[in-house]
Amino acid sequence: MFGRKTKSTIDSLIGVSTAIKGDVGFKGGLRIDGQINGNINAESGQPSVLVISEHAKVVGEVHAAHLIVNGEIIGDVHSSELLELQPKARITGNVYYKALEMHGGALVSGKLSHDQVSETPLLKLAASAEA
Repeated sequence: MFGRKTKSTIDSLIGVSTAIKGDVGFKGGLRIDGQINGNINAESGQPSVLVISEHAKVVGEVHAAHLIVNGEIIGDVHSSELLELQPKARITGNVYYKALEMHGGALVSGKLSHDQVSETPLLKLAASAEA
């Protein structure tokens, strides 16, 4: 599970001197070095990589399959695959993840919720035929 990492390709970059007001949608890979005041949504059902660098600040909800955070997010975070919280990560909001990698120094002010998507089969007890 943790030994296999998908090859990440960054298709787009939001530079450190860029500020965006409004929602951002993307597919593939996106790296954010600037500021975004709005929600960030990766195309659902597709592999995606979102990198929030140490210079970046996002105010809004974030949805991505593979999310690498080393900056600041104010809002809920949803990662359907792997969430990596690097040492300078600061999240103020609830975090929903499938797999989590958290480095020392990372800070989450909110609830951590593991997304339990039917990975473990439901066990049923066999009913006795005797009555």
